[in-house]
Amino acid sequence: MTQGDVEFCVRFPVHGNLKNWWRGVWQEQVSCPDSSVGCGTLFLLEIGPNGLVPIHAYDWNDGLFDVTWAENNENVLVTGAGDGQILVWDTTQPKGPIKAMKEHQKEVNSVHWSQTRADNLVVSGSWDKTIKTWDIFQTRSLSTFVGHEAIVYCVRWSPHIPGCIASASGDHTLRIWDVRRPDYAKTVIPAHQAEILTCDWSKYDQNMLFSGSVDCMVRGWDIRNPRTPVCELVGHKYAVRRVKTSPYAGNILASCSYDFTVRIWDTLQPLPLEILEHHSEFVYGLDFSVHKQGEMADCSWDEMIRVYTPKSLSHSLR
Repeated sequence: MTQGDVEFCVRFPVHGNLKNWWRGVWQEQVSCPDSSVGCGTLFLLEIGPNGLVPIHAYDWNDGLFDVTWAENNENVLVTGAGDGQILVWDTTQPKGPIKAMKEHQKEVNSVHWSQTRADNLVVSGSWDKTIKTWDIFQTRSLSTFVGHEAIVYCVRWSPHIPGCIASASGDHTLRIWDVRRPDYAKTVIPAHQAEILTCDWSKYDQNMLFSGSVDCMVRGWDIRNPRTPVCELVGHKYAVRRVKTSPYAGNILASCSYDFTVRIWDTLQPLPLEILEHHSEFVYGLDFSVHKQGEMADCSWDEMIRVYTPKSLSHSLR
């Protein structure tokens, strides 16, 4: 086990449980939503010569559970809120949000911007069991996807297949959706025998989808033949809260868990390449930098956000 090569870290003094996670990076900026008791804050941080520095904070009157950067505008972000709203923020504006859209009846757990730049759509998943797609320039959602029988914890646009969405739910299933047919899922995968909290597509294989569950396991699925998993990564002691695939290597994946650890995996091997233990509470989110190979960020209920390059990934850069 290792503490990892921590480059930058910062603590936020919030009240109650900090529930946040780090998302994509435009240049050297990081965004992180916080859902403390009764209110939420969207933090913007910049990586500079003095480390990880907060540059702005936007407050909201309910918790913020997820954030996604726009793919076509470096100043625009979208968050999902505890009051069921989809909030659009512009970092050039001192106050916000610049737009709020309310259709979900319960908390919005997950938001994700379309990976095909021509679409510029956002997908959201909610505690109300529904999935919705949005054009931020319109006032109402484009489509509502119904079928999950429990909370939708995670939604992800395919980076390869236009109009394709994956979702992970407390009903123990992964579902694949075509935006042209929101009335039913194209594929239903009974992926785990417990709640599924997270999923992510491979950046290199359009048919590969990964899931993480309360059963402590990470599994890989070929959506063309999902009867059995392609791989099963075992090692976490508690629920897997987030899985992310590397933008630089098709077989590298990272996961974080309520067991306080982050694990780096080679999906072709049964054991993790590295176990990082640099948090003292649940690790709630993580992501890879798309600008600096090997660099990652994560965040935890210990109120720490860390940006670092794991030793297992730094070796591959030499």
